[in-house]
Amino acid sequence: MGRSKFSVRDLCFTGIFAAVITVASQLSVPMPYGVPMTLQTFVIPLAGIALGAKKGAIATFIYIGLGAAGIPVFAGYAGGMGIVFGPTGGFILSFPVMALLAGAGAKKDKMTWLASGLVAGAAFNYICGMLWFGFATSADLKTAFAACVMPFIPTAIVKIALAAAFGRQVRRALAKRFSPSPT
Repeated sequence: MGRSKFSVRDLCFTGIFAAVITVASQLSVPMPYGVPMTLQTFVIPLAGIALGAKKGAIATFIYIGLGAAGIPVFAGYAGGMGIVFGPTGGFILSFPVMALLAGAGAKKDKMTWLASGLVAGAAFNYICGMLWFGFATSADLKTAFAACVMPFIPTAIVKIALAAAFGRQVRRALAKRFSPSPT
């Protein structure tokens, strides 16, 4: 039987990041169309950078799974399939890809790759969120864009810059602090 590449350490860190995403989700500002502004879109790419693309995506899957099961981890202490398939569900369901793209960009040792991964992840999140919102609410694309993209662009720029600035430092700190010690 082959040895698993997902260690106890990996399990702990993905669980910790799922918990941090949950906390960041509660730091939210309600917006007029019902799509809250949260810090989870900062933590999710950070998870991809710090844990790597696959493990960061797994952390978001854990978060989504908990919320889908009814545990109140989503913004406003909400949970359940009604949230996953409600107006903000496109954002939620795009989170694993957002982490995956950020982690893939961080894999290369150039800031341009990292920035590209972060921007691509944010764009994917907005496109999925906007299209899903339009479908769930019967809103046209102009209204969906006004509700799901326009008000969030300034904070997205700040979150991308912060994730780019601190993501690799977090990854290095985790690797240094929690690497296996020599026996």
